[in-house]
Amino acid sequence: MSVGSVLERWFGRSPTEVSLEDGYARWAPLYPPRPHNALMEVEARVVASLFRCIGPHRALDVGTGTGRNLALLEAAGARSAIGVDLSPAMLSHAAPSAARVRGDARFLPFASGKFDLVVSSLMCGDVPEVAPWVSEAARVLIRGGHLVYSDFHPSWASSGWRRTFTGGDGLLYQLPYFPHSIEQHVDFLNASGFEVRTIREPKLGDRTAPVVVVLHAVKTDR
Repeated sequence: MSVGSVLERWFGRSPTEVSLEDGYARWAPLYPPRPHNALMEVEARVVASLFRCIGPHRALDVGTGTGRNLALLEAAGARSAIGVDLSPAMLSHAAPSAARVRGDARFLPFASGKFDLVVSSLMCGDVPEVAPWVSEAARVLIRGGHLVYSDFHPSWASSGWRRTFTGGDGLLYQLPYFPHSIEQHVDFLNASGFEVRTIREPKLGDRTAPVVVVLHAVKTDR
């Protein structure tokens, strides 16, 4: 649950629903290139530990936003780390030194077999189907390459949580998101030639339900 959701609960504010394009354009000026709320922090701890274990050389961050994963990849030893995102507003607010490209997760603008690690943080909530994105991740990975990505936990849908943020105008906005089950993730990964190595479901503080699911898989064929 975002900071905006907490404000909504405390003050009874009803969010304005916006499209993904409009929402990210409004959020981008306030979106620093680092984990900046509790959900992002717990997710970043898990993915950063996986990055370090993998020790990547050529990494791609899909749905990079303002580039918060790029620093983690560099710290894990990546000699090349590129961020790709569909939102020009988010890319324009990335750090000037960040290598970034505009592109769709379902149609990645890169040659096949170019990376040994593909990562993505919470981008899956923006796409109706996981399969096209996972298939593209498989295409751009080398054989034996790693895929590490996170999604909003299925508990979001069952708990009725919403993706909200407070804009620069002080108003509360709600982004759409598409829920996916863990079984769907695993099925799509297997169908795309991946072997699932790890599934982690971190919780936020003393919450009983996980807030994020993090998956680590290795490309075994194709």
